[in-house]
Amino acid sequence: MSETVKAPRGPRLSRETMYNIIRSPVITEKATRLGEHSQMVFRVAIDASKPEIKAAIEGLFGVKVAAVNTLVQKGKTKRFKGRPGVRSDVKKAYVRLAEGQTIDLTTGLA
Repeated sequence: MSETVKAPRGPRLSRETMYNIIRSPVITEKATRLGEHSQMVFRVAIDASKPEIKAAIEGLFGVKVAAVNTLVQKGKTKRFKGRPGVRSDVKKAYVRLAEGQTIDLTTGLA
């Protein structure tokens, strides 16, 4: 019986594409508390899909991702120099890491 080799699932991304998908980590009190439960929060590209986000996190940080949840935070209406304006929409990704995995955001990328 011959064995079949499975190709890795998910999209294959270049390093540049990974950096375009993952914009920045979110450093807030809530995001810091989630870090205690193996979760991280990132700002991501508005058109990024969950499989792309998962592949980018695994590629950049060298960790195993268990799940990705996303949300789109709608831009607020604000006033700039007395004139009304609208902030841009922001997409956030809540990434749950596999058991025993951690990301140290203070040291930078590998």
